[in-house]
Amino acid sequence: MIYIALPGIQQRKLSFYLAMEEYVARHLNTGDDCFFMWQVQPSVIFGRNQVIEAEVNLDYCREHGIRTFRRKSGGGCVYADMSNVMFSYITRDEQVNFTFNRYISLVALMLCKLGIDARTSGRNDILIDGRKVSGNAFYHIPGHSIVHGTMLFDTCMQHMVGAITPSDEKLVSKGVKSVRQHIALLKDYTGLTLDEFKAFVRSNLCNDELSLSADDIAAIEEIEQEYLSPSFIFGNNPAYSTIRRRRIEGVGELEARLQVKGNCIKDINLVGDFFLVGDLDGQLLKPLRGVQLDAPSLAAALPERLDEVVLNLTRQAFIDLILNHKP
Repeated sequence: MIYIALPGIQQRKLSFYLAMEEYVARHLNTGDDCFFMWQVQPSVIFGRNQVIEAEVNLDYCREHGIRTFRRKSGGGCVYADMSNVMFSYITRDEQVNFTFNRYISLVALMLCKLGIDARTSGRNDILIDGRKVSGNAFYHIPGHSIVHGTMLFDTCMQHMVGAITPSDEKLVSKGVKSVRQHIALLKDYTGLTLDEFKAFVRSNLCNDELSLSADDIAAIEEIEQEYLSPSFIFGNNPAYSTIRRRRIEGVGELEARLQVKGNCIKDINLVGDFFLVGDLDGQLLKPLRGVQLDAPSLAAALPERLDEVVLNLTRQAFIDLILNHKP
């Protein structure tokens, strides 16, 4: 695996590193998997399909100078600062499920080499002593898959709790009473400093290096502008007449937003912390527009394999959500 190095020590916004992942995937023909690590000033990053107002305490973030960013992968909302480290992995493998599982297993094995009993769990987590030390997300672009995630070496707990507002249902579903009970910090399990840990990660995962040029960085900064645009960060969330919300095991929190007239679906959107593996609008939402709001009509309109669009989602579970039926 090739480590992608940034020259200099300039501090970058979180959006730069998201753009850097895209640039590496789209423009660097390395012939091998790529990896890099990054750290940012206090920031919140939320998933592609999440509604920012539902996930982020915007007043707290403004008060404490915490930046907010949207990423193009699914999954939930996370807080990052200079006391933890973020990982980015880019591969030519287009089988996103296989790639995702292979990557988190690779990271867990790396932690085990430090004598830490790290294990993969659920959709996207790495756990130590049953507590989350790393959460990860992925998305696909033509020819490549991108996986990125947190590694909690240390962090400001006050900001993590204050900046992110997960639902009570999510916390209860994980059997925890507080965010602190749910997470593990690597500093409690190793004698390494953060810089020593980063050096260990790099030497264990990578055997070569590519340093970006000034032209590469300029191109990344151009891509970054999309991530900084208010329309991308805040999205377009028009009012809907009917909202169905549910947590589905193995899938995540889903919220179906519908405009219904005469028992017919005029418009529909799906938000939440789920992982996309296909075309949400083209394969899942578009076929439902103009369809009667009943189980037979929904079943006839939907594709058989919804897990080829949303990770682990079944057709019956989605129909139950839309109709507000108990599973």
